[in-house]
Amino acid sequence: MGAHAVGTDEQDWAGLAAEARARLVREIEASRAWAADPVWREAFARVPRHLFVPYYYVAGPGGHERRWGESPDAAARERWLRGAYEDVPLATRLRDGELVSSSSQPSLMAQMLAELRPADGDRVLEVGAGTGYNAALLAHRLGDDGLVTTVDLEPEITEAARCHLAAAGHHPVVVTGDGARGVPERAPYDRIIATCALPTVPRAWLAQCAPGARILTPLATGLVVLTVRDAAHAEGPFLGTAAYFVPLRGTGCGPDAPLPDLRGVPARAREDDDFRFLLALARGRTGPREAHALWERAGRPPRERYGVTVCDGRAWAWLDDPRGPHRWPLPG
Repeated sequence: MGAHAVGTDEQDWAGLAAEARARLVREIEASRAWAADPVWREAFARVPRHLFVPYYYVAGPGGHERRWGESPDAAARERWLRGAYEDVPLATRLRDGELVSSSSQPSLMAQMLAELRPADGDRVLEVGAGTGYNAALLAHRLGDDGLVTTVDLEPEITEAARCHLAAAGHHPVVVTGDGARGVPERAPYDRIIATCALPTVPRAWLAQCAPGARILTPLATGLVVLTVRDAAHAEGPFLGTAAYFVPLRGTGCGPDAPLPDLRGVPARAREDDDFRFLLALARGRTGPREAHALWERAGRPPRERYGVTVCDGRAWAWLDDPRGPHRWPLPG
């Protein structure tokens, strides 16, 4: 099993974990994921991801393999530990073969946290507690667990996150509830970050934000960053990064409709990620051929040319100009 084989020696175990974590940090740094805010390097170097994934599932030709940190087989435990520090998402909960919770890809988490740009003293709401790892990174960065609130709909997820956080020495506020409703009793927030996909921007979040707050949420296979003006107004662009998350479960957050029939759209466009993002953003409101014609006329725009506006109870996505001709209403 190599020089760092996992056995009964806790010092060897800690050394293997530290080595794997250092390698992950180097990979994230090479990707420039935290270029917008390099302070996150220390958080990823210090917070032990393996404590948040005591088991996870790896897809294979014969189904899902369960990797477990308490396996009686030393080689299996080593595979679990090394896998916990790979720069990949880890499936942590399956229900009837369907993924319901995961630990996101660390480099994507790093980019999202860097783009969130929390400052010392900021109050942060995380929607989608997951394993608790993201909340631990936030708590480490802010240096005050009490500034971090994380919410998830399912009690077994929040209870597990609470246990993982305690094992890592962190105690942010973990709430069981509908993330689309926010957590009003802990408001106001300076930052809100979602780690699950939403069909729109919940209006409740704006009402719980301080003026000038920043919201970062997955939407339509992208990541949108909004600046909040007041309880009724927020606006901002998408990042250039593709992002695929487990959907938020709760009020008004059912699964998206499938992509439309793409017959009649050139094969090159059908497989283009930027074109498929436009389809996801305008889903059900612009036909595939019309969307393709727009995409070609606009010069095949990447994600960062799109944005979202919330204003006086309405929300819409747009291309290039919030008040321009290419706009698509968002639900609710």
